[in-house]
Amino acid sequence: MKTDSLIELLAREAGPAPTAAVERRVWPPALLGLAVSAAAGLLVLGLVPQSVMLQGAWWIKFGYTVALVAVGGWLVVRLARPVQRLVWPQAVLMGVLALIGALGLWQWFSAMPDRRVVDLFGQTWSQCPRNVLLLAIPPMAAAFWALRGLAPTRPALAGAAAGLFAGALGAAAYALSCPEIAFSFIAVWYTLGMALTTALGALLGPWLLRW
Repeated sequence: MKTDSLIELLAREAGPAPTAAVERRVWPPALLGLAVSAAAGLLVLGLVPQSVMLQGAWWIKFGYTVALVAVGGWLVVRLARPVQRLVWPQAVLMGVLALIGALGLWQWFSAMPDRRVVDLFGQTWSQCPRNVLLLAIPPMAAAFWALRGLAPTRPALAGAAAGLFAGALGAAAYALSCPEIAFSFIAVWYTLGMALTTALGALLGPWLLRW
């Protein structure tokens, strides 16, 4: 059989990788990376005080990061295979960002003028994006490892999705140690940390995900 005929036969018989197989490759190493990041964060920074964790605002912050973990994972799974539509995950991503932005604006305008800047910057604004980025490194390595064994055809976009996914995992790990609960703080500094990891992933994608 000629080589061209063999390639044509294999292409005709092959189908897309099953979704479950892709998810099994993506999620376990990513969650292992989350465990490493959470352990490192707790070891270095400690656990947030229980009085803070019992407040509803802390759970909204944690829920924001978990929602972006889910959306980021969804995007990674889609982009791990050729010709996958991204309309729904992108719409959900925009919805999550719009919701936290709306909460941040609501708190800004409802707070007393002398509280607005205090809420926005808190005590750790300069540390938050950096810590999210650092804690995102283990899950980002795991996400890129998973993608390299799959078939991403848009490496920059797949890398950005891996960066968002890892950044959200890093933010979730950091939330266990971060006492800040102002929605304006979360909307700006947590989102900035995840934006940095997304940009880093987009830069690394064409280098690490080339066929």
